[in-house]
Amino acid sequence: MADDALEVAPGIAIPLAELELRASRAGGPGGQHVNKTATRIELVFDLAHSPSLPGEARERLLVALAHRLDARGCLRVVAARSRSQLRNREEALERLRDLLARALAPRRPRRATRPTRASVERRLTEKKARGALKRERRRRDEE
Repeated sequence: MADDALEVAPGIAIPLAELELRASRAGGPGGQHVNKTATRIELVFDLAHSPSLPGEARERLLVALAHRLDARGCLRVVAARSRSQLRNREEALERLRDLLARALAPRRPRRATRPTRASVERRLTEKKARGALKRERRRRDEE
């Protein structure tokens, strides 16, 4: 990683100036240390409006990470595992890099396969049994 940019994929680097980093006090157990130090890091990346992302990459990311974006199109990553703010910052940047790289990686095309003869036979046998059960449940007119 360059000192001033986060390399996400070959040819795609996000300048650190585009990332908003906020430090706050982490919750949970830990006693006095955790109550007094701002070690939790919240990283916010404005994915929808980033000038450093090529248009095609931005579209792929917006679709792939839609469930993680807020209303403004920002991606939020939080790291609070470590006692050190620096380590949490590095972890947040690493998580952002992994998220973006995974979303940008091309999907392997699915190779169509045919069901085996045995699986087809099992399915048909089950269908016949289910149909027979339903036929038995029908009300018959008593004559």
